[in-house]
Amino acid sequence: MRVWDGLATDSSIDFSTSPPSSDPPNPIAYMAENQNLTRALLSRLDSSEPIELFEQSSVASIDLGLTPDTQGALDLSSYPHIFLSPSRAPLAARLLIGADGINSPVRNFAHIPTRGWDYDRHGLVATVRLTPQEESSSLASIPKVRPYATAYQRFLPTGPIALLALPGDYATLVWSTTSERAAHLKSLAPEDFVAMVNSAFRLSVVDIDYMSTLSAGQASEYEWRTGFTKTAIEDQARHPPHVVSVQDGSVASFPLRYRHADRYVSQRVALVGDAAHTIHPLAGQGLNMGLGDVEALVKAIEYTVAHGGDIGIEGNLEVYESEMWNRNNRMLGVVDKLHKLYGVSWAPVVGVRGCGLGMVDRFEGLKGWIMSQAGGAGSSTGSWTRTIGKLL
Repeated sequence: MRVWDGLATDSSIDFSTSPPSSDPPNPIAYMAENQNLTRALLSRLDSSEPIELFEQSSVASIDLGLTPDTQGALDLSSYPHIFLSPSRAPLAARLLIGADGINSPVRNFAHIPTRGWDYDRHGLVATVRLTPQEESSSLASIPKVRPYATAYQRFLPTGPIALLALPGDYATLVWSTTSERAAHLKSLAPEDFVAMVNSAFRLSVVDIDYMSTLSAGQASEYEWRTGFTKTAIEDQARHPPHVVSVQDGSVASFPLRYRHADRYVSQRVALVGDAAHTIHPLAGQGLNMGLGDVEALVKAIEYTVAHGGDIGIEGNLEVYESEMWNRNNRMLGVVDKLHKLYGVSWAPVVGVRGCGLGMVDRFEGLKGWIMSQAGGAGSSTGSWTRTIGKLL
């Protein structure tokens, strides 16, 4: 993975788990498309008994059960009851797990507050096609360049832009920018959208800002400006392959927010994933944090069952919260501060952060530690990676 500062042009850092001469290199991360994960998980659920899926249904409401009218009847009044639409008998849950996103109805039912703020930024995503490797003639003479096995990220004052490899010549684009610029990018013709993506990785911030003011014609503008932006072949190797097209219907955007629930558990309720925390996507940690939540919660449930306890009692769930809340809070804080640091354009700050990035790049041990933390070292995320591999 290569990361560099859009304002401090000589400031960059390269992450790799292998020495440059290693062939093939050891990966530092894996990209798995959401539809493949979903399909694999649903297939596993179909083969697991006794699990019942409620398809074409939605949660209408969540409430506590009623106190039984007759003496000696089973009292489930302390259990959450889920009412579905279309209407059917409510479901009583010994433990209700909220994996239902940032606006979690389960969290609202449990009256668990969250704290945070909106970034006034949107994450724009798309699936793009890159120049096929055999056509990258300017890079062909450079040994050990594997453009499609590398993730690229450039920090711009409005937010980072990243390309994450997919199979073949395709990649996922993730571009954090202002809401106005995201809306403008979505309105562009495909060839102009492609030109803006290539500009964001190669041109100066001044060029990018000017091209963002144009209502159309970015493709010809980019071609003209690149004629005056000659870079050495060695520098071209540090950039991603050119984007040549964007997949129809793949361009979308969503608001970026910071949120963290005050607690992850209450009586008969546990929160995981975005229901518990929402993070800026610049470090790609949202899914990893959610997977860590799930396995930590599974361990807590397994321990309780093995010792004959009630899995819904808050005291038995607190071990999950104590393991994950502080860990997730640290990651949320680090990513939030990185976002704020790279949003500053003041020259002294740019110079200091450029020096800092260069120093980190020289210390392989420190880079290795950063990669291990991002990959879930000290948590259970690593074993989830192996589990996903088995599912797929």
